Amino acid sequence: MKLRRATHDEAPTLTSLALRSKQYWGYDDSFIHACREELTVTADTIARRAVTVCDEDGRILGFSVLGGEPSDTELELEWLFVEPAEIGRGVGRALWNHAVEASAAHGVGIRIESDPHAEGFYRQMGASRDGSVPSRSVAGRWNPLMRFAVPTSSEASDR
Repeated sequence: MKLRRATHDEAPTLTSLALRSKQYWGYDDSFIHACREELTVTADTIARRAVTVCDEDGRILGFSVLGGEPSDTELELEWLFVEPAEIGRGVGRALWNHAVEASAAHGVGIRIESDPHAEGFYRQMGASRDGSVPSRSVAGRWNPLMRFAVPTSSEASDR
């Protein structure tokens, strides 16, 4: 497995992967349809955001999108999706670790508006729940708000 920046022509592939990954959790077609716009990756997304792909032998296993300005106190992990057949192989952890390294390089933390099914993963990675936020796609739905304080270099060396 290797991590690399996404290319603009991979936008449709990443969108399909995001929708499959979301559907893995048992959401019905109407829910997936409601999320489609929010989960659409465009060439502009790839040009403006840090879109990282995890691939193996040219096959995309997952991707993440880290957004925000380094001058902020946090960067937002906007998306982290893994191909359903690859869940449990360390793809999510590799993408997470890459996001942590990028945030640490800017000296900021990470904010995640998590899907409820992904909350356990983010907790395993060291993030904490900090309330709830309204869904961007489904009226009346609330999602966990997760935060991760990236250790400073002195904290990391103390471990």
